[in-house]
This record gives sequence, structure tokens and C-alpha cells, in this order.
Amino acid sequence: MDFYKRLRDSAAILLLSVLLASCATQPERRPPSAAVQNKIVRLMPSGVTDARGWAADIDTALAAQDIPATTQNICAIVAVTEQESGFKPHPAVPGLAKIARRELERRAAARHIPAFVVDAALALQSPDGRSYRERLKDVRTEAELSALFQDFIGMVPLGKRLFSSFNPVDTGGPMQVSIAFAEAHDQDYPYPVEGSIRNEVFSRRGGMYFGIAHLLGYPTHYHRIIYRFADFNAGWYASRNAALQNAISVASGMPLALDGDLVLYGSDEPGATERAVRSLRDKLDLTNEQIHETLEQGETYEFQASPLYKRIYELAERIAGQPLPRAVLPGIKLESPKITHNLTTAWFAKRVSERFWRCMPPASS
Repeated sequence: MDFYKRLRDSAAILLLSVLLASCATQPERRPPSAAVQNKIVRLMPSGVTDARGWAADIDTALAAQDIPATTQNICAIVAVTEQESGFKPHPAVPGLAKIARRELERRAAARHIPAFVVDAALALQSPDGRSYRERLKDVRTEAELSALFQDFIGMVPLGKRLFSSFNPVDTGGPMQVSIAFAEAHDQDYPYPVEGSIRNEVFSRRGGMYFGIAHLLGYPTHYHRIIYRFADFNAGWYASRNAALQNAISVASGMPLALDGDLVLYGSDEPGATERAVRSLRDKLDLTNEQIHETLEQGETYEFQASPLYKRIYELAERIAGQPLPRAVLPGIKLESPKITHNLTTAWFAKRVSERFWRCMPPASS
């Protein structure tokens, strides 16, 4: 009996030790709190409908992602949301029906699908009794348009084969976050998924969760928040990588577009930035293979600790005779069927930055 008692006692001690170790290595994240939500409401623009509901969704997203609810973080979220949607869960897009029809025709032509095939598919009756053409004429929001196309792709004959890439809505929600980004970062999503992650992006709670993840869910070395706003528009670390492209241009003497794209993703051919770095390979003491493999890490924080990154700046700063910036606003023209003006990433970042500083109170934390 003593043997079995000692065995049970030992097992209990072992189990307790494992549980304690688990608690020590995985601290609980803070729960949503009324105090944080009150703070968010105070920092939001006046006149927002259901400010308490917005605050609850923002607080839940911050807590679930273990992002501190600092004034700076809250104002960054407020500024982007105000810029992108004016705190409307489903903002109307002027002329959306015509924009969508043009984009549908463009995509069909690019895949050599005859116009009569598209017309025949749009004439089919959809589940709500109207034809897809009638529904398309009535769309006012991106959520409606996305739902129509997902329905269309799933219901028409050969829809997945012919029209699988035809949904023109690739961003959505009150922060206009990329749907592809959301689908790749849904591991800790705190809500039950209704239908699909795409559907969740068009909800207020999902749009805010994934928008906050894209804005604040990665580490940076930036000393000015405007570069994080530029990254929100152009992709993680675009501002850092655009600055590196500037240094590469100085070191190599080759002019480069400062767009933050270090490699041609999806291609085996080197792009202009990679070719410029390859011209420096002897000075960098790196092979072409090492250069390519390192540049492919350009969407990670660790990239800036690589020998390639450090050596390029050493070369460029010797030539320039002065320190070079580690972040610049990417020179990207915004392209979208919805955009009718000549807008850039720099314009977006500056507009959001202005809203951010209006939100920030003096001596904030």
C-alpha cells in the first residue's frame, strides 16, 4: 500500500509541477475591461454611432492579441478607422455597381472568357430570386458586393473553374484590411467564425480585429509612427525596405523605385533591387543564392539583423559620408478600381498621421 500511495503522491506532484510550469510560461492575457473601453470612447471622434460597441470590439481585439491599450495604440487605430471608413461598419462606395461591372469584364477578358459567357451567368437567378445582374446593379457596399460574388462563384455552372478569382473585393471592413492577410492570421481569432474569415472581415468585430493585427501586430524599430501607417497601406516593413532600397541605390549607383519590394515574389527572375544587390556581391562577400535567400526574408523583423542589411548600410554610408535613414515613406501609387484620384502611400500615411495627432492628448501615454 505504501508503494502505491507514494506512486500516487509522486504523480500528483508531477502534475502540479507541470501545471505550475504551464502557468509560468503562458501568462493569462488581460480580459476586456470597462476602464479601457471608457478610454477608447474618450479618444474617438465625437458623433460616432454606437461608440460603446466600437470600443468593446477594439478592446477585445487588443486583449486577444496582447497589444497594450496605450493612448498611442488606441489613437493609431482610431486614425486609420476614421480615414478608411469614418467609423461606418459598411461604408457605401459611390458608383460601386459600375466599378464592379467594369472590373468583372476586365478580369473575364484577361482570362479569355467571352463576354456572352459572363452575360449568361449574370442572367441566372440567384438564391434571393433576383438575377445576379439585378443584384449587381443594386450593390452599395463592399460587403454586399463580396457576398454577391461568393454566391455567384458557388452557384453558377462551372463557377469555381471560370470565376474563382473574380471577386474584386480583396479588402474590407471598417479598417479596409486585406482579406488574404486575415485568412493567414486567424489562429487566435477570439470569435466563432460565421461562414468564413472573409465574412468575418466584413463584420465590425472581425474588421477591427484583423485591421488592428495588421496595424499593430508586428514589431518595428520605427521612431515615427507615420511609417507604421505607411506599412498598413503598403505591407509590413515596406518603409524599412524602401529605406534599404535607397541605401542600395547609393551603394550600387543604380536608381531604384523605393517601393519596399525587395524581390519579385512568384518569379524566379531577380528584380531591379536584387540585381543591384548582386552587383555588390563581392563587396558584401555574399553569393547570389545568399542574397536571394536573405532578401526573401524582407517581410520579417529579423531581416534587419542580417549581414546583407548591415553591410549595405556600411557601404552606402561610406559613399554618402553621412548616416542614411532607416525608414522612408514608400513611393507607391495606389491602384484600385475604387480609386479615381492620383493617390500614393505617402499621401495615405500623412493623412492618417494628421488624424493621429488630433487624437493624441498632451502628455499622453
